[in-house]
Amino acid sequence: MKPEIILVLTPSNPPRIVPALKEHFVVHPLAIGDDMARTAARLGGNVRALVTTTQAGADAPLIDALPKLEIIVCSSGHVDTVDRATARKRGIAVTNAPGISAPDVADFAIAHLMAVAREISKCEDFVRSGRWTSGLMPLSTRVSGKTLGIVGMGEIGRIVARRAEGLDMTVCYHEPEKMPDVSYRYFDDVIELARHVDFLSLHCRAEPATRHLVDRAVLKALGPQGILVNMARGVVVDEDALIEALESGGIAGAGLDVFENEPHVPERLRALTNVVLSPHQGAFTEEAKADMLEMALANLRAHFAGQALISPVL
Repeated sequence: MKPEIILVLTPSNPPRIVPALKEHFVVHPLAIGDDMARTAARLGGNVRALVTTTQAGADAPLIDALPKLEIIVCSSGHVDTVDRATARKRGIAVTNAPGISAPDVADFAIAHLMAVAREISKCEDFVRSGRWTSGLMPLSTRVSGKTLGIVGMGEIGRIVARRAEGLDMTVCYHEPEKMPDVSYRYFDDVIELARHVDFLSLHCRAEPATRHLVDRAVLKALGPQGILVNMARGVVVDEDALIEALESGGIAGAGLDVFENEPHVPERLRALTNVVLSPHQGAFTEEAKADMLEMALANLRAHFAGQALISPVL
């Protein structure tokens, strides 16, 4: 008898992956929504695995609705939307797909930086609106040769640094402690880092110590020519302070893939023309998702074969 599993359907866990899973499991698709726990409970009491994403997560009501649940497989890098305390209490294993999308997120960070500095959105609107026939665009900002500060020199931060070196940029970084295997200039204070660089790119974890790490003081230090890029988590930035800085010219612009209360983005932020906004899309390429789903399948196979998990979190 094939094990029964639930697959949460989101844009990053699309229906087309169902046939591959059905070769090994009895698959119950579950649409993301407010009544996920109630729907999951109706699917029966024999579900032993849940395949989800960071977007959908797995909260306590959903986990509690599945009495025979043995493993939660997150086909994304982060599991911060999975209630790990409830899973731990129940003895439920949790896995993720770490590192796979790091190059894609790094590419997206550089793309946002380029788009803000070179005003790509404004350029496109200038052409589409027909204004090019009446004049020329104002000058934009060079990226190559500038100084980039990276907050969070993990796997993504290191790839961003290599991309920046390819643009002849000078790289500096901040971490709680200096990293012995990193040769870039180290700053133990984010304000001092911001004061020293032209652009600031965020790639740190979301945890109590990093909540609103980028506040008014950091933005003031970054200055009116500075550009902020956030590919980390929305809570790392004081969003109100950021909006004020963008509106007042306290900083030149920002490229944002994450927000404090996503998918709800403040109207004041959406109204600004010196920001590039994207819907937490950095990790989502066809190639990365295919590899993440392959890891998810490998974790499921290992679990039901009684073997060591490929990428355990719990």
